[in-house]
Amino acid sequence: MAKSLISIRDFSKDEILHILDIASFMEQNRSQKILDGKVIACLFFEPSTRTRLSFETACNRLGARVIGFSDTSNTSISKGETLKDTIKMVSNYVDMIIMRHPLEGAARYASEICNLPVVNAGDGANQHPSQTLLDLYTINQTQGRLDNITINMVGDLKYGRTVHSLLQALSHFNPKFIFTSPDELKMPTEYKEFLDEKGIGYQETANINDYLNDCDILYMTRVQQERFSDPMEYEKVKNVYKLTASMLNDVRSNMKILHPLPRVGEIALDVDDTPYAYFFKQAENGMYVRMAIIAYLLGYK
Repeated sequence: MAKSLISIRDFSKDEILHILDIASFMEQNRSQKILDGKVIACLFFEPSTRTRLSFETACNRLGARVIGFSDTSNTSISKGETLKDTIKMVSNYVDMIIMRHPLEGAARYASEICNLPVVNAGDGANQHPSQTLLDLYTINQTQGRLDNITINMVGDLKYGRTVHSLLQALSHFNPKFIFTSPDELKMPTEYKEFLDEKGIGYQETANINDYLNDCDILYMTRVQQERFSDPMEYEKVKNVYKLTASMLNDVRSNMKILHPLPRVGEIALDVDDTPYAYFFKQAENGMYVRMAIIAYLLGYK
């Protein structure tokens, strides 16, 4: 079977660090025509701006051609074609599949039914490993290290696939976690048990002001309307946190605010002008990291 990236746990610590090294090279050398003649499919069964565009740009900068879709309404899926048949059909045409899907496990399934590298660009509330790698790249870029970071994860920790993946990846680097969320959106028990098994400490709070001054990374997330089956539940928590510039008066000087984006209302616009805001550079880093992932899985040394 071809090597794929479905969960961040598919990469060892050494592989993670290797990807970050390649990404650093890609940032310095933004056009590398090393995949000339390759064709890559970007199959987005769910809306996306940054992830889709940065993956497509990464493919183009590496010299590969891109096919695919960002809307299933004009594909045979709208006629009732199964995921299996779509993947089998597309795999005849390409060298790699990059896929986002609303169902947890869809990307793993795709990797099992075709003998191509598959990159999970997000599957439901489960995993988003390329986002995790760009988050690690950004943390290292801003802090000069990955070890012994205190990271405060804020917002939707129940459905937020970015925080689930990042928690697992950071477990290699002796972190300390702060989980800031309302009771309805707490970090799931399985992830806390994972940290307990590894002896990694964490604190939980519902008050965003409790630990703002105690972290190196403040990782904000939006409350994701699309993950709620009950609209009333979403209404109850949608505006639970709003970070403003005035709340940052006593934070650590090295502290940086990250966000997987899009933001909805959880970070006020006045935060953008502070030295702590780093989320737009974080999004740019996605291109370099995704270039690294694609190149690595297609055998670039």
